[in-house]
Amino acid sequence: MFVLNYFYFLILTFLLFQYLQKRRKLVRHPLDGRQLLDFNGTELFWVLLFSTGLLALSAPAGLDLMAWRLFSLELLCLICLNVSRTRPIWSPPLIFYIIFLAWLVVGLFYTPSVSYGVRVILKYLYPLLVALTASSVVRDGEVFLKSSLGARTVAMTCLIISFIPFSGLIIPGVFWYGTARAIHFISMSMFSLALFFYLGNRRKDVVMGILFTLPCLFWVFRTSIMGTIAGLMVFSLFRYKLRALPAIALIGIMGVCSVFFIPAVKEKMFKSDEVTLTDFMNGRVKRDDIESNARFSMWEHFERRFYRGKELQGSGTGACQHYFYNHFLFGGLKVMHSDIVQMKCDNGLIAIFLYYIAVLMMVAHAFSVFLRRHSPCVKVCAITAGASLAGVAVTMYSDNVVNYSMCTLAYPFGFYGMMLGMLKGERKAGT
Repeated sequence: MFVLNYFYFLILTFLLFQYLQKRRKLVRHPLDGRQLLDFNGTELFWVLLFSTGLLALSAPAGLDLMAWRLFSLELLCLICLNVSRTRPIWSPPLIFYIIFLAWLVVGLFYTPSVSYGVRVILKYLYPLLVALTASSVVRDGEVFLKSSLGARTVAMTCLIISFIPFSGLIIPGVFWYGTARAIHFISMSMFSLALFFYLGNRRKDVVMGILFTLPCLFWVFRTSIMGTIAGLMVFSLFRYKLRALPAIALIGIMGVCSVFFIPAVKEKMFKSDEVTLTDFMNGRVKRDDIESNARFSMWEHFERRFYRGKELQGSGTGACQHYFYNHFLFGGLKVMHSDIVQMKCDNGLIAIFLYYIAVLMMVAHAFSVFLRRHSPCVKVCAITAGASLAGVAVTMYSDNVVNYSMCTLAYPFGFYGMMLGMLKGERKAGT
């Protein structure tokens, strides 16, 4: 069955490339099917690219189809940036992100494996290319809604299929892994809630916003629960400002209660069932009480080998991945299950500082845009970008978010890029 993914990959890549050469095409309005819109080739390209990021199209180990998909998408984004009639927008956060990438390139000069280092850089590069492509192509709300609603439709399809027994055997590798899906759903949940509050108050939007928060609970993915809570907190802060403090406190309390009062979550969270909420409130819950599935041991192993004594610069971009693939570690694991630990082992505290300053700058920029008088589409895009980026960035503590960048980091960055593009469109329309 995996062989079908090669055909899907070739068809999707062909369509994306074909759209870049297309002059114009009539498409249906995202909110009114009776109305037709005239999209140019790069707009069609963006709609298809953003709508299909949740499709992994993986193949059995050793064939690395996902790596080829990532590389082809990056090439297509570069072609799009070259042929687009409008230029990308380099905001201060994106410029700062370039500095982070430059530091990763410096890490290639002292890494034990340049090839693994390049692969790591490509994964960090893709969200930036997505943001730049969005800022270059998207100038009006119709393109934003067409691409974002397309992504949500694919996500809802994936969500439904995920709860169908044995669906993975019928369509293996079409969608990303469960952990990646749950992180992707953070962005879709924030987008759906934003649509409800700022674009029509349609009941189905708030229902979908709630539905996208449920998989992390049903699947008991602690990292995604943490990211969803962070996203909802930042969403509340955007919407209610200082008045959001009670809502933020309530969301935090609900998150803590979910850990102690949902049996499946508590069982996965702690080594002993005897740990209680009272213990947590009294500060009696220790790190040794948490069930880490050997994560803590693995992180300590890598920190001793690649971080200590090299705290500022790390051991070189790709050092951890090179070590994973050349040693049999922790039952054969090939990933760190923490982008933060891998980042500091590879590129030190400098990388952590540069990356999270860029993320905070993006969230702050989205917040400042949201506070000003703009169109509803810009507001929806700004609050979605800020809240989803905060939520996804939090999940980097204990998951491989960068490995899944096509369906995780690419979406907050994409919403941020579309926000920049629509701001440019508003300024041009006002002159």
